[in-house]
Amino acid sequence: MTNFPDSPKLLKGGLVQLDPVAGIVLKIVALQYNPETLSRTLQVQSVGEGTGDPSQALRLKGPAVETLKIDAEIDATDALAAGDVPNGIAPQLAALETMVYPSTATLIANDALSDSGMLEILPMEAPLTLFIWGANRIVPVRITEFSITEDAFDPNLNPIRAKVSLGMRVLSVTDLGFSHRGGSIYLAYQRAKEQLAATAAGGALASLGIGAIP
Repeated sequence: MTNFPDSPKLLKGGLVQLDPVAGIVLKIVALQYNPETLSRTLQVQSVGEGTGDPSQALRLKGPAVETLKIDAEIDATDALAAGDVPNGIAPQLAALETMVYPSTATLIANDALSDSGMLEILPMEAPLTLFIWGANRIVPVRITEFSITEDAFDPNLNPIRAKVSLGMRVLSVTDLGFSHRGGSIYLAYQRAKEQLAATAAGGALASLGIGAIP
């Protein structure tokens, strides 16, 4: 398909994994098609909820807990028309799935430590995952929900079309701390949000039907 020369370049949303210490990019997964909707939920972290203490009513414990939900589609239709696709969309699905698994090398290494008599093995630390949705929304996340519905296959039963549902929890400085790489990325995200809020047009009391606050 020929694009119009003046048509805007379409940015893609996606996920990036970083080494949390070195900051090295380990994996980039760009979504094939941007989802039509991005659902966000903010849970306010208030101190005074249900305490009955007036001195705590307006206090916040920290940033709101933000959760994200997207449904993305992946298909091999264009690739199949262009040539042979031996594994269908299995590689793209695997790239997403391996974000929520510890590597086999880590599993084997921990098993060897266990066999050698190590009494306590720390839970495996995953890479830092970032959800990127444009320049103003780059957030550290933990994937909390992941489901795949494969609904078309090639003759060898390789998936060629699927829908992926992802649920994510934004990790703030409350979760990661201020010195963590992800903590600084979260602060940049929050600052960008504050800067956007500052550009919003201000309201007037008259538009609310009042002349002054009682």
